[in-house]
Amino acid sequence: MTSRQGRPWRIARARLVLPDRVFVGGAVIEGKRIKQIQAGEECPPDAIDFQGDFLLPGLIELHTDNLEKHLLPRAGAAWPALPAMLAHDAQLVAAGITTVLDAMSLGDLEEDGGRIDTLHRALAALDETRSHHLLRCEHYLHLRCELSWPGLLELAAPLVERKDLRLLSLMDHTPGQRQYHDVRQYRTYYSRSGITWSDEEFTAVLEQRRQQQSLHRNLQLAGVMTLARRHGVLVASHDDTDMAHVEEAVLIGARICEFPTTLTAARAARDHGLIVVAGASNLVRGGSHAGNVAAMTLARAGCLNVLSSDYMPTSLLPGAFILHQQAGWALPDAIATVTTTPAAALGFDDRGRLAEGLRADLLRVRMHRDEPVVHSAWVAGRQRL
Repeated sequence: MTSRQGRPWRIARARLVLPDRVFVGGAVIEGKRIKQIQAGEECPPDAIDFQGDFLLPGLIELHTDNLEKHLLPRAGAAWPALPAMLAHDAQLVAAGITTVLDAMSLGDLEEDGGRIDTLHRALAALDETRSHHLLRCEHYLHLRCELSWPGLLELAAPLVERKDLRLLSLMDHTPGQRQYHDVRQYRTYYSRSGITWSDEEFTAVLEQRRQQQSLHRNLQLAGVMTLARRHGVLVASHDDTDMAHVEEAVLIGARICEFPTTLTAARAARDHGLIVVAGASNLVRGGSHAGNVAAMTLARAGCLNVLSSDYMPTSLLPGAFILHQQAGWALPDAIATVTTTPAAALGFDDRGRLAEGLRADLLRVRMHRDEPVVHSAWVAGRQRL
C-alpha cells in the first residue's frame, strides 16, 4: 500500500499511541501529512485494517554507528560504501527508524590510516544515495569528535558546514577514564579489531595516550565548541562518569548527556537539565556490555529521557516496550523516548508524534508474545516497508 498517487488514504482499527493516551481509532493521510486522527472501531472499505495492531510515530535515532558495521563487516574487509549505505538504510527502516542521525567518527586513538578515507567514502555515498532518492528513511549527520585525536579540528572544520549536520558529540576515549575507566576494557576492545599488545607495549600505549590527551584535548574542545556555536549545532557530552564530567558539559553548553556510565553522572545530568540518553541495546541485553550502569537502573531512577540503539538498530523499539513492560512506564511515556523526546531535542517540530498536520512518519507494529514487530513503515506518507 503506497501513498496511492497523492490521494488521501486511511488507517482503521489501530491502537494509536499519542503522547498522553492510547485509544482505538484511525487516521487519514494526505500527501506527506496526517490530515485527521479519529477514535472509533469503524473500518471503511477503502481503509488499511490494522486489526488491533499499534499505530506509532516513526522512530527517531540520534546516535547509531551501525553504518560502520556495513563498511567494515570483518576486520580488514572493507566493503564498498554505496551498497553499505543501502544495506544500513534498509536495516534501519525494518527496525522502524524513519529519521536517523548517522554517527560518524572523527578520529580514532588507534588510527590505522584508513578511517578518514572510510569517513569520506561514507559521506559521498550518503550524498549520492540521498540525491538519487535511493534511501528509505531520512538521514542526517552526527559527528563524533574524538577530542584527543590530533587531526580533529582540521577534519571537523569543513564538515560542520554541512546542512544535514544535527549533532556534535564530544568524545574522549583515552584509557583510564569514562568508558575505559578500567583500562582492561580498552585493551579488550581493540583486540577485537586485531590490535594486540604485550604487557610492556600496552604500558607504553597508556602513557602515550595520556600524553596525547594532555597535549590536545582541551585545545580541541575549545575549537569544537567555537565551531558548534558559529554554526548553531547542538552538542552532546559522551560517557560521562562523574560530577566533574557533567559540570564541564554544562559549562561549555552541551544539551545532551549520551550514555552516562554511572548512576551518579546520570543523576547529575538530570539535575542540571541535560537530556539523558541511554542504550536500548543495554535494556534489551539486561545490562551494559562494557560493565557500565544498566539502562534499567537509570529508567527506574528517573534518569532516562531518550533511548538510542547505538550499535544495534533492532533494539530501539523493543527497548521502548521494555520500559513499559518491565520498568512500569506508561506506554506513551515509553514510546516518547524513541519519538517525541528525541524529535524535540533535535529541533524536529514536524515529526515524532501522531498529530494532525505533522509528517506521516508511521509504523504498524504487531505484538508477537511480548515482542513488538514492525509490520509496515511509512516515511512522509510513502510506504517504505
